[in-house]
Amino acid sequence: MEDGAGLLPTWVTWQRRPFPDANLILLHGRQPALVDSGFVGHAQDTAAWVRAHAANVALVVNTHWHSDHVGGNALLQAMGAGIAASTPDAQAVARRDPGCCLAEYLDQPVSPYTVDEPLHDGQVLRLGDGDWMVVHTPGHTPGHLSLWQPEERLLAVGDALSDYDVGWVNLALDGPDAATTALASLHRLADLHPRLLLPAHGPIPADPSAAFATAMRRAQRLVDDPTGAVWYGARRIFAFALMIRDGIPTAEVEPYLHARAWLTDAARLLARTPEALAAELVDTMLRSGAIVLREGRLRATAEHTPVAAESLRVPFPRTWPATAPAGADVTEST
Repeated sequence: MEDGAGLLPTWVTWQRRPFPDANLILLHGRQPALVDSGFVGHAQDTAAWVRAHAANVALVVNTHWHSDHVGGNALLQAMGAGIAASTPDAQAVARRDPGCCLAEYLDQPVSPYTVDEPLHDGQVLRLGDGDWMVVHTPGHTPGHLSLWQPEERLLAVGDALSDYDVGWVNLALDGPDAATTALASLHRLADLHPRLLLPAHGPIPADPSAAFATAMRRAQRLVDDPTGAVWYGARRIFAFALMIRDGIPTAEVEPYLHARAWLTDAARLLARTPEALAAELVDTMLRSGAIVLREGRLRATAEHTPVAAESLRVPFPRTWPATAPAGADVTEST
Protein backbone atom coordinates (compact mmCIF):
# COMPACT_ATOMS: atom_id res chain seq x y z
CA MET A 1 0.00 0.00 0.00
CA GLU A 2 1.08 3.56 -0.56
CA ASP A 3 2.26 5.30 2.59
CA GLY A 4 -0.33 7.80 3.88
CA ALA A 5 2.14 9.83 5.95
CA GLY A 6 1.42 12.91 3.86
CA LEU A 7 -2.06 13.06 5.40
CA LEU A 8 -0.77 13.61 8.94
CA PRO A 9 -1.58 16.90 10.67
CA THR A 10 1.30 19.33 11.07
CA TRP A 11 1.57 18.63 14.80
CA VAL A 12 2.51 14.99 14.22
CA THR A 13 6.02 13.98 13.15
CA TRP A 14 6.39 10.38 12.03
CA GLN A 15 9.49 8.28 11.54
CA ARG A 16 9.24 4.90 9.89
CA ARG A 17 11.99 2.61 11.15
CA PRO A 18 13.01 -0.90 10.10
CA PHE A 19 13.44 -3.68 12.64
CA PRO A 20 14.61 -4.05 15.33
CA ASP A 21 12.96 -0.69 16.06
CA ALA A 22 9.36 0.40 16.16
CA ASN A 23 8.18 3.49 14.29
CA LEU A 24 8.20 6.76 16.22
CA ILE A 25 5.25 9.14 16.58
CA LEU A 26 6.13 12.58 17.97
CA LEU A 27 3.21 14.77 19.04
CA HIS A 28 4.06 18.47 19.23
CA GLY A 29 2.56 21.10 21.52
CA ARG A 30 2.67 22.25 25.11
CA GLN A 31 3.01 18.64 26.31
CA PRO A 32 5.30 17.07 23.67
CA ALA A 33 4.89 13.31 23.67
CA LEU A 34 6.47 10.32 21.96
CA VAL A 35 4.70 7.04 21.24
CA ASP A 36 7.15 4.14 21.72
CA SER A 37 10.92 4.51 21.87
CA GLY A 38 12.56 1.82 19.73
CA PHE A 39 15.24 -0.75 20.54
CA VAL A 40 17.91 -0.26 23.21
CA GLY A 41 20.73 -0.61 20.68
CA HIS A 42 19.45 2.52 18.92
CA ALA A 43 18.44 4.56 21.98
CA GLN A 44 20.97 7.29 21.19
CA ASP A 45 19.56 7.56 17.66
CA THR A 46 16.05 7.85 19.08
CA ALA A 47 17.10 10.59 21.48
CA ALA A 48 18.94 12.48 18.73
CA TRP A 49 15.88 12.31 16.47
CA VAL A 50 13.66 13.61 19.27
CA ARG A 51 16.07 16.49 20.00
CA ALA A 52 16.11 17.40 16.31
CA HIS A 53 12.32 17.75 16.20
CA ALA A 54 11.34 18.97 19.68
CA ALA A 55 12.93 20.94 22.51
CA ASN A 56 11.92 18.24 24.95
CA VAL A 57 9.54 15.33 25.43
CA ALA A 58 7.28 15.43 28.46
CA LEU A 59 5.97 11.88 28.14
CA VAL A 60 6.78 8.63 26.36
CA VAL A 61 3.73 6.39 25.90
CA ASN A 62 4.46 2.70 25.32
CA THR A 63 1.90 0.70 23.35
CA HIS A 64 3.37 -2.38 25.03
CA TRP A 65 6.56 -3.52 26.65
CA HIS A 66 8.39 -5.53 24.00
CA SER A 67 12.03 -4.57 23.47
CA ASP A 68 11.50 -2.77 20.15
CA HIS A 69 9.01 -0.40 21.82
CA VAL A 70 10.64 0.42 25.17
CA GLY A 71 14.36 0.36 24.39
CA GLY A 72 14.78 4.14 24.51
CA ASN A 73 12.77 4.57 27.71
CA ALA A 74 15.74 4.63 30.11
CA LEU A 75 17.68 7.24 28.16
CA LEU A 76 14.67 9.47 27.52
CA GLN A 77 13.67 9.18 31.18
CA ALA A 78 17.18 10.28 32.19
CA MET A 79 16.65 13.30 29.91
CA GLY A 80 13.50 14.25 31.84
CA ALA A 81 10.65 12.42 30.12
CA GLY A 82 7.99 10.56 32.04
CA ILE A 83 6.99 7.06 30.97
CA ALA A 84 3.37 5.96 30.57
CA ALA A 85 2.26 2.38 30.01
CA SER A 86 -0.74 0.15 30.55
CA THR A 87 -1.56 -0.59 34.18
CA PRO A 88 -0.57 -4.31 34.00
CA ASP A 89 2.81 -3.41 32.50
CA ALA A 90 3.30 -0.54 34.96
CA GLN A 91 2.57 -2.71 37.98
CA ALA A 92 4.94 -5.46 36.85
CA VAL A 93 7.71 -2.95 36.11
CA ALA A 94 7.21 -1.35 39.54
CA ARG A 95 7.57 -4.78 41.19
CA ARG A 96 10.59 -5.58 39.00
CA ASP A 97 9.00 -8.88 38.03
CA PRO A 98 11.57 -11.18 36.37
CA GLY A 99 9.22 -11.44 33.38
CA CYS A 100 9.19 -7.70 32.66
CA CYS A 101 9.15 -6.90 28.94
CA LEU A 102 9.63 -10.64 28.27
CA ALA A 103 13.26 -9.55 28.03
CA GLU A 104 14.77 -12.71 29.49
CA TYR A 105 12.13 -15.02 28.03
CA LEU A 106 12.75 -13.71 24.50
CA ASP A 107 16.45 -12.92 25.08
CA GLN A 108 15.86 -9.33 23.97
CA PRO A 109 17.68 -6.75 26.15
CA VAL A 110 15.90 -3.78 27.73
CA SER A 111 17.57 -1.12 29.89
CA PRO A 112 15.97 -0.62 33.33
CA TYR A 113 13.22 2.00 33.49
CA THR A 114 10.26 2.94 35.65
CA VAL A 115 6.68 3.80 34.72
CA ASP A 116 5.44 7.17 35.97
CA GLU A 117 1.86 6.96 34.73
CA PRO A 118 -0.15 3.73 34.55
CA LEU A 119 -2.89 3.91 31.91
CA HIS A 120 -6.33 2.32 31.87
CA ASP A 121 -8.90 1.72 29.18
CA GLY A 122 -10.92 4.84 28.33
CA GLN A 123 -8.49 7.23 30.01
CA VAL A 124 -7.96 10.53 28.19
CA LEU A 125 -4.37 11.76 27.90
CA ARG A 126 -3.20 15.21 26.88
CA LEU A 127 -0.43 14.52 24.35
CA GLY A 128 1.00 17.49 22.51
CA ASP A 129 -1.99 19.82 22.26
CA GLY A 130 -4.54 17.07 21.67
CA ASP A 131 -6.61 14.69 23.77
CA TRP A 132 -6.04 10.99 23.07
CA MET A 133 -8.08 8.14 24.48
CA VAL A 134 -6.40 4.97 25.73
CA VAL A 135 -7.92 1.87 24.12
CA HIS A 136 -6.97 -1.44 25.76
CA THR A 137 -6.21 -3.83 22.88
CA PRO A 138 -4.84 -7.06 24.36
CA GLY A 139 -3.78 -10.02 22.27
CA HIS A 140 -0.23 -9.43 21.09
CA THR A 141 0.46 -8.86 24.79
CA PRO A 142 -2.04 -8.71 27.68
CA GLY A 143 -1.17 -5.07 28.36
CA HIS A 144 -1.16 -3.84 24.76
CA LEU A 145 -2.87 -0.50 24.22
CA SER A 146 -3.74 1.78 21.31
CA LEU A 147 -4.31 5.55 21.22
CA TRP A 148 -7.30 7.26 19.60
CA GLN A 149 -7.48 10.96 18.65
CA PRO A 150 -11.15 11.53 17.75
CA GLU A 151 -10.96 15.05 16.26
CA GLU A 152 -8.42 14.04 13.61
CA ARG A 153 -9.52 10.37 13.74
CA LEU A 154 -5.95 9.19 14.18
CA LEU A 155 -5.36 5.73 15.63
CA ALA A 156 -1.95 4.58 16.88
CA VAL A 157 -2.24 0.79 16.92
CA GLY A 158 1.15 -0.48 18.10
CA ASP A 159 1.55 -4.09 16.99
CA ALA A 160 -2.17 -4.86 16.75
CA LEU A 161 -1.82 -4.63 12.97
CA SER A 162 0.14 -3.12 10.12
CA ASP A 163 -0.55 -2.98 6.39
CA TYR A 164 1.21 -6.33 5.95
CA ASP A 165 0.85 -8.24 9.21
CA VAL A 166 -0.69 -8.74 12.62
CA GLY A 167 1.19 -9.13 15.89
CA TRP A 168 2.19 -12.65 16.89
CA VAL A 169 0.46 -14.12 19.93
CA ASN A 170 1.98 -16.12 22.76
CA LEU A 171 -0.31 -19.08 23.40
CA ALA A 172 2.14 -20.57 25.90
CA LEU A 173 2.23 -17.58 28.27
CA ASP A 174 -1.09 -15.88 27.54
CA GLY A 175 -3.30 -18.92 27.08
CA PRO A 176 -5.12 -20.60 24.20
CA ASP A 177 -7.54 -17.67 23.80
CA ALA A 178 -4.82 -15.09 23.05
CA ALA A 179 -5.52 -15.17 19.30
CA THR A 180 -9.26 -14.76 19.87
CA THR A 181 -8.51 -11.81 22.16
CA ALA A 182 -6.31 -10.22 19.49
CA LEU A 183 -9.07 -10.60 16.90
CA ALA A 184 -11.60 -8.99 19.24
CA SER A 185 -9.21 -6.06 19.72
CA LEU A 186 -9.02 -5.60 15.95
CA HIS A 187 -12.80 -5.45 15.73
CA ARG A 188 -12.89 -2.86 18.50
CA LEU A 189 -10.35 -0.71 16.67
CA ALA A 190 -12.13 -1.04 13.33
CA ASP A 191 -15.34 0.18 14.94
CA LEU A 192 -13.65 3.55 15.54
CA HIS A 193 -13.46 4.10 11.74
CA PRO A 194 -10.12 5.93 11.79
CA ARG A 195 -9.03 8.27 9.03
CA LEU A 196 -5.40 7.25 9.50
CA LEU A 197 -3.79 4.19 11.08
CA LEU A 198 -0.38 4.71 12.69
CA PRO A 199 1.20 1.24 13.04
CA ALA A 200 4.40 0.51 14.92
CA HIS A 201 5.91 -1.27 11.91
CA GLY A 202 5.75 -0.62 8.20
CA PRO A 203 4.16 2.30 6.37
CA ILE A 204 0.97 4.16 7.17
CA PRO A 205 -1.72 2.26 5.24
CA ALA A 206 -3.35 4.28 2.49
CA ASP A 207 -6.71 2.57 3.11
CA PRO A 208 -7.50 1.83 6.78
CA SER A 209 -10.61 -0.22 5.94
CA ALA A 210 -8.63 -2.48 3.63
CA ALA A 211 -5.87 -2.80 6.23
CA PHE A 212 -8.39 -3.90 8.85
CA ALA A 213 -10.01 -6.39 6.49
CA THR A 214 -6.65 -7.97 5.69
CA ALA A 215 -5.59 -8.00 9.35
CA MET A 216 -8.81 -9.66 10.43
CA ARG A 217 -8.36 -12.44 7.89
CA ARG A 218 -4.85 -13.05 9.16
CA ALA A 219 -5.92 -12.90 12.79
CA GLN A 220 -8.75 -15.35 12.10
CA ARG A 221 -6.18 -17.79 10.70
CA LEU A 222 -4.30 -17.62 14.02
CA VAL A 223 -7.56 -18.40 15.81
CA ASP A 224 -8.41 -21.30 13.49
CA ASP A 225 -4.90 -22.77 13.44
CA PRO A 226 -3.23 -22.70 16.88
CA THR A 227 -0.33 -24.78 15.56
CA GLY A 228 0.25 -22.20 12.85
CA ALA A 229 0.09 -19.44 15.47
CA VAL A 230 2.86 -21.11 17.48
CA TRP A 231 5.01 -21.48 14.38
CA TYR A 232 4.37 -17.88 13.41
CA GLY A 233 5.56 -16.62 16.79
CA ALA A 234 8.66 -18.85 16.74
CA ARG A 235 9.68 -17.58 13.32
CA ARG A 236 9.23 -13.95 14.35
CA ILE A 237 11.20 -14.35 17.59
CA PHE A 238 14.09 -16.20 15.94
CA ALA A 239 14.34 -13.69 13.09
CA PHE A 240 14.52 -10.86 15.63
CA ALA A 241 17.32 -12.67 17.50
CA LEU A 242 19.31 -12.88 14.28
CA MET A 243 18.70 -9.21 13.47
CA ILE A 244 20.00 -7.84 16.77
CA ARG A 245 23.06 -10.11 16.81
CA ASP A 246 24.29 -9.60 13.24
CA GLY A 247 23.41 -13.23 12.72
CA ILE A 248 24.55 -16.24 14.75
CA PRO A 249 27.44 -18.55 13.76
CA THR A 250 26.04 -21.78 12.35
CA ALA A 251 27.72 -23.94 14.99
CA GLU A 252 26.06 -21.89 17.75
CA VAL A 253 22.54 -21.68 16.35
CA GLU A 254 21.04 -24.88 17.69
CA PRO A 255 22.67 -24.61 21.16
CA TYR A 256 21.36 -21.04 21.30
CA LEU A 257 17.84 -22.18 20.44
CA HIS A 258 17.91 -25.13 22.85
CA ALA A 259 18.56 -22.69 25.72
CA ARG A 260 15.58 -20.42 24.93
CA ALA A 261 12.47 -20.59 27.11
CA TRP A 262 10.25 -19.51 24.23
CA LEU A 263 11.46 -22.42 22.11
CA THR A 264 10.90 -24.91 24.93
CA ASP A 265 7.33 -23.62 25.31
CA ALA A 266 6.72 -23.78 21.56
CA ALA A 267 8.08 -27.34 21.44
CA ARG A 268 5.69 -28.39 24.20
CA LEU A 269 2.68 -26.91 22.36
CA LEU A 270 3.79 -28.58 19.13
CA ALA A 271 4.48 -31.96 20.79
CA ARG A 272 8.15 -31.92 19.76
CA THR A 273 11.42 -31.93 21.62
CA PRO A 274 13.24 -28.59 21.71
CA GLU A 275 16.03 -30.18 19.67
CA ALA A 276 13.64 -31.35 16.96
CA LEU A 277 11.86 -28.01 16.82
CA ALA A 278 15.12 -26.07 16.61
CA ALA A 279 16.29 -28.12 13.64
CA GLU A 280 12.91 -27.86 11.91
CA LEU A 281 12.67 -24.11 12.54
CA VAL A 282 16.05 -23.46 10.95
CA ASP A 283 15.27 -25.73 8.01
CA THR A 284 11.86 -24.23 7.24
CA MET A 285 13.11 -20.65 7.53
CA LEU A 286 16.07 -21.38 5.25
CA ARG A 287 13.78 -22.95 2.66
CA SER A 288 11.33 -20.04 2.82
CA GLY A 289 14.10 -17.47 2.43
CA ALA A 290 13.35 -15.82 5.79
CA ILE A 291 16.94 -16.53 6.84
CA VAL A 292 20.09 -17.15 4.85
CA LEU A 293 23.53 -18.66 5.47
CA ARG A 294 26.21 -16.10 4.69
CA GLU A 295 29.85 -15.90 5.82
CA GLY A 296 29.36 -18.74 8.29
CA ARG A 297 26.39 -17.12 10.05
CA LEU A 298 22.65 -17.51 9.82
CA ARG A 299 21.15 -14.08 9.13
CA ALA A 300 17.65 -12.65 8.83
CA THR A 301 16.78 -11.46 5.33
CA ALA A 302 14.14 -8.89 6.31
CA GLU A 303 15.23 -5.26 6.23
CA HIS A 304 16.82 -4.29 9.52
CA THR A 305 19.30 -1.84 11.03
CA PRO A 306 22.57 -3.21 12.47
CA VAL A 307 23.03 -3.21 16.24
CA ALA A 308 26.37 -2.71 18.04
CA ALA A 309 27.12 -5.83 20.08
CA GLU A 310 28.09 -3.85 23.18
CA SER A 311 24.67 -2.19 23.31
CA LEU A 312 23.09 -5.57 24.11
CA ARG A 313 24.97 -5.87 27.39
CA VAL A 314 22.22 -4.69 29.72
CA PRO A 315 20.87 -6.58 32.75
CA PHE A 316 17.77 -8.72 32.66
CA PRO A 317 14.85 -7.46 34.79
CA ARG A 318 15.52 -9.93 37.63
CA THR A 319 18.65 -7.83 38.40
CA TRP A 320 17.20 -4.36 37.69
CA PRO A 321 17.60 -1.86 40.56
CA ALA A 322 14.66 -1.93 42.95
CA THR A 323 11.88 0.62 42.59
CA ALA A 324 8.47 1.18 44.16
CA PRO A 325 7.18 -2.00 45.86
CA ALA A 326 4.11 -3.75 44.58
CA GLY A 327 0.99 -1.81 45.47
CA ALA A 328 2.82 1.51 45.82
CA ASP A 329 1.37 4.60 44.17
CA VAL A 330 3.08 5.05 40.79
CA THR A 331 0.31 7.14 39.27
CA GLU A 332 1.86 10.59 39.46
CA SER A 333 2.56 11.95 35.99
CA THR A 334 5.85 13.61 35.19
